[in-house]
Formats: sequence, C-alpha cells, structure tokens
Amino acid sequence: MARRKQPTARQERLGAELRKLREAAGLKGREAAALLGTDSAQMSQIEFGTAGVSGERVRRLAAHYACTDTELIEALVAMASDRTLGWWEEYRSLLPTPFLDLAELEHHCTYRLDVEFLHVPGLFQTEDYARSVFSYRVPELPDDDLERRVRHRMARKVIIEDPDPVPYEVVIHEAALRIRVGDRAATRAQLARLLELSEVDHISVRVIPFDLDGFAGATNSMMYVGGAVPKLDTAVRDAPQGAGFIDSDAQLGAFRTLFRKVEAVSLEPERSRDFIHRLAKEL
Repeated sequence: MARRKQPTARQERLGAELRKLREAAGLKGREAAALLGTDSAQMSQIEFGTAGVSGERVRRLAAHYACTDTELIEALVAMASDRTLGWWEEYRSLLPTPFLDLAELEHHCTYRLDVEFLHVPGLFQTEDYARSVFSYRVPELPDDDLERRVRHRMARKVIIEDPDPVPYEVVIHEAALRIRVGDRAATRAQLARLLELSEVDHISVRVIPFDLDGFAGATNSMMYVGGAVPKLDTAVRDAPQGAGFIDSDAQLGAFRTLFRKVEAVSLEPERSRDFIHRLAKEL
C-alpha cells in the first residue's frame, strides 16, 4: 500500500491505538511486524498513520496482542475500513489540515461536550458572528480565505442539524454572551439563535453567571468529542490554525471531570434560557 504523504488525524489515531495495544502486550515493533509478515519500517508507518492497514490485519494484531476488548477492536476495524470522503474534502488544500480533521472527527462522533468562556461555541455561531471572529485574526486573512473559513464553520453544523443529530451539551460563561464580537444587531441575532437551539431536544445549554460564588474554573475553553467507544474519545484544543487533538487516557479523564465540575455549578437549562433572554432584552 502506498505511503501517505499527509495522513489525517483519524488515520494517525488508528495507528496510535494499535501502538498502544502493542506496547500493552510488551512487544517491540519488529516482533509485531513479524506477526504480519512485514518489516519494522512498514509497522512503524502503520503506527504513525502514514501507511494504511486492513481490517483483517487489525484483527490479527489484536489477537496477537491478546486484546479482549471486542468493542474497541470492532471500532478500530471500522476506522481501518472507512473510506468516507465527506463534505470537508472540498476544502482540502484550501484550508489548514486541522480544519478538515475537526470536521471528520465530528462526522464520526457520538456526542459532544463544550465549555466556552469568551465566544459562543462554533456550532452555534451565526455567519455574521463567525465572520467577526475570523476577521480579528492577525495577520488578517485574505477575503477568500476568510469566507472559506466561515462557510466551513457553517457546514460543520450538520452534526446537530442532521435528521440523526448527536447529543450536544454546552456550558457558556456569561462573558461569552456579553462580549459584542460584532455590532449590537449581530449580537442580538446571535443570542436569538442560541435561544432557538437551546429548545432543541438533543441540545443542552447551561450558563455560568458572573455572580456565581466560588467559581475558579474560568481558565481554558474545552471541546470533548465522544468516539465509537470511550477509549476513542478526543479532547480538542483550539489553536489559530485549527485544532489540536488530545487522546491520552489521563488527559481525557481530566477533561471529563472538568466538564462535569463546570456543569455542576452552572444554571439549569430552563434558568439558562431565561438568563439569555434577559441579556437579549438589554440590547
């Protein structure tokens, strides 16, 4: 199989998971390669995602590694067999690769958790709001590039607007609701959109008000994406050129705990809607 010049984050994750299984079995790369009848260089490429691997080979490796987690094995086989060319492919070579990787990650996710302190979550943003966010970038983006990023962000909403949407839980700090990323009219429209989405069954919106006592969690925003099985969950760190993915068990556990701590001190969804409605009336 031809070597990939630029593997996707999903292909790299498959390789990383196979490496974790090998290391848990106490085998070296050359030993695993021998089990497949290949060499250590090819095995290294598989584990770095620069070479593909068939579902059959994934099963063989899992058996040799004495992995008994059937759900994980089936999820890895599905990843190895996946040939999806999603809507994000039209942006290949037009936007930084992390934008495409994020869209692919969301396409395969089973649920989504967000905490935002300064901006309305991307999946909730109106076009005007998103355009204002991207316009603030330094150095400034060319008009064509800016509009591509806006269109890409709007297209990502498919995961919550699709006929079979994923569950989405969001906690937003009052600061993100009050900051006028655009003008007054754009802010009013953004809050109206947020109120509309907060009524949808598969979406939960909670607010953390400024006057909450004892809240020391206003540090970094977080995005947590559920995988086919919990071991394939991903935390996403925002960056100027797109997104960075986190998949270590320890860090994923920390992100889950952080989300539940922040959620526990936020307003209930109904009170949060009332809160947002009051802010909108102030504009």
